[in-house]
Amino acid sequence: MTNSEQANFPKRDFTGYGRTPPHPRWPGNARIAINFAVNIEEGSEYSPLDGDPRTDTALTEGEGMDTGIVGRDLAAESMYEYGSRVGFWRLLSLFEKRGLPFTAFACAKALERTPDIAAALRDNAADVCCHGYRWEKHWLLTREEEKRQIERAVESLQQSLGQGPQGWCCRYGPSINTRELLVEAGISYDSDAYNDELPYWVDVNGRKQLIIPYSLVANDCKLVPRGLQTADDFFALLSDAFDQLYEEGETNPKMLNIGLHPRMAGHPGRARGLARFLDHVRSHDRVWVCKRNDIAQHWRQTFPTEDGKG
Repeated sequence: MTNSEQANFPKRDFTGYGRTPPHPRWPGNARIAINFAVNIEEGSEYSPLDGDPRTDTALTEGEGMDTGIVGRDLAAESMYEYGSRVGFWRLLSLFEKRGLPFTAFACAKALERTPDIAAALRDNAADVCCHGYRWEKHWLLTREEEKRQIERAVESLQQSLGQGPQGWCCRYGPSINTRELLVEAGISYDSDAYNDELPYWVDVNGRKQLIIPYSLVANDCKLVPRGLQTADDFFALLSDAFDQLYEEGETNPKMLNIGLHPRMAGHPGRARGLARFLDHVRSHDRVWVCKRNDIAQHWRQTFPTEDGKG
């Protein structure tokens, strides 16, 4: 790409499917497809121990606090540790007791530092949508730095899990180089978009790339301080989204993304809201709770062309 072309890539699309989205033909004639994304970031966040200037406080009880701490914030470090020591196992138990699948949005460095979690993901047969080598902001990286980090992440996950990722989702959002680099690396779909409730195809230098959009709405990021406060609040957020899409799904089925973080939803008072929602989902028929790789495979088989019409 020329510099001018690179500056305008990816192109913006304000129309998408518009008024007539394709019927996704979810398996079992489902009205709705639900993917739970468990974000595994603990141990990959910014930290002075890894050469960063300060401790990350994102999605912790200390987010937004002006502590004045320079360098290591030991309280924030321990809040991240809660996610891998306790929260992940509580979330895993909720899903396994109900026989429901999920996708791990896993940072490769996090799994290097938590081999017990990597083993649990292998045992569970959870799929992995790579969340970066570290939980870092890709738009701050040069193209060459980002290329190395993507390659490093794939190699690391192959070691931790025995296979590389099919999908990718950056922290918050990608750089202008990310999508092109993912295609070059053989990543077959990415979720670095928030603009739809169905997958779609894009052209990347003459090659098709599948986009499975994500969401920060039905997401426990709403539980950060000064956000949602109770399990009932969290349940209402999730169940209202489900009920709306389930109603629409009689004629226009869509996809519901639900984002979870062990250091957030993994706390007991919040996990109760998630548990109630999981039971709410199970009380309905014509629901496809699936892995993200399942959605990707279904879309490729059902809609192999860019126009989304099969």
